[in-house]
Amino acid sequence: MGTSNKVCPDCGRKMKQQFIGLQHCKCGISWKKDIGFFERTSDMVFALERRTIGKKVKQIPVIRYKNGE
Repeated sequence: MGTSNKVCPDCGRKMKQQFIGLQHCKCGISWKKDIGFFERTSDMVFALERRTIGKKVKQIPVIRYKNGE
């Protein structure tokens, strides 16, 4: 595995990468590049959003929330 793997601050296990800049641990803690460590909730949905930066189209991980229906 690469050297970019984070270690979970709660349980000490290595975190698995879901997207570039977004890693998850089995215990419910996640790490995102701009936020840092946070706890996942059941209404969070992780997705890749396409953004055009100059002439390039980049995929950036975003957190969306389910509606309370």
